[in-house]
Amino acid sequence: MEHAIKVTGLRKVFGRHAAIEDISIGVKPGEIFGLLGPSGSGKTTTIKILTGELGQTAGEVNVLATNAGAFGTAEFKSRIGILSDNSSLYERLTVYDNLKLFCKLYDAPLAQIDVMLDEVNLKDARNKVVSKLSKGMKQRVLLAKALIHQPELVFLDEPTSALDPGNAAHIHRGLQKLNDAGTTIFITTHDMEEATELCDRVAFLNNGKIQELGSPHALRYKYSTHAFHVETFQDEWLVIENEKENADKIGDLIKSGKVKAIHSDNPTLGQIFLKVTGKELV
Repeated sequence: MEHAIKVTGLRKVFGRHAAIEDISIGVKPGEIFGLLGPSGSGKTTTIKILTGELGQTAGEVNVLATNAGAFGTAEFKSRIGILSDNSSLYERLTVYDNLKLFCKLYDAPLAQIDVMLDEVNLKDARNKVVSKLSKGMKQRVLLAKALIHQPELVFLDEPTSALDPGNAAHIHRGLQKLNDAGTTIFITTHDMEEATELCDRVAFLNNGKIQELGSPHALRYKYSTHAFHVETFQDEWLVIENEKENADKIGDLIKSGKVKAIHSDNPTLGQIFLKVTGKELV
């Protein structure tokens, strides 16, 4: 299978409004692919089309070598996991009983429950009623639900948006472990640090169109001025252009023992997104 996800000329129109305009992307098996964009840019609409919740207005969509017309089959649904704004839990059941129900739905072994509770850092909450959980804890149960049947491909729409930094880092480690085992991950996020840490490639989505696409490292290099920023022990901040004639200048600073820190001018993904789209990621 060359692509886990292959989209060509995707378009989605609601009334007179085009939420998605001519998107074409290919996600390789085993890749972590990030779709980044502000609210209203079309991220959630894209995920809903890729998972069969919405039909496209135009274009071709293929997921796990399956055409969009077969997305509703039980066989296809068993191969994917979804965490989206429509994901829900049974509020009157415990965490354990919620996951037990989904194990039965997906024919997954019950031993997976404790594995997933450990992955989302909720082992101590296994017997708590869901209605008593915080928003962040519910988000982690929903993530466990999406992964309980060990799907080939996981769609995660803002998976750590309600989590504190400690639990977000715990989830990141779990997703990396899952990906190392071969699972393909398609993620949307506002968190540029999260995208930089997790994603093999990212696409910037704005007004329903892909504005930029590449690995975080390649994009940061592409939009860098390549200058060196030097901080001295005298609290000076120097910007030195990356030119051959400046080699002696940098060398002399280092030899003088004045250099406290030196780094190249690589912008963050958030800065690049603002430059490309003119919009903040909010």
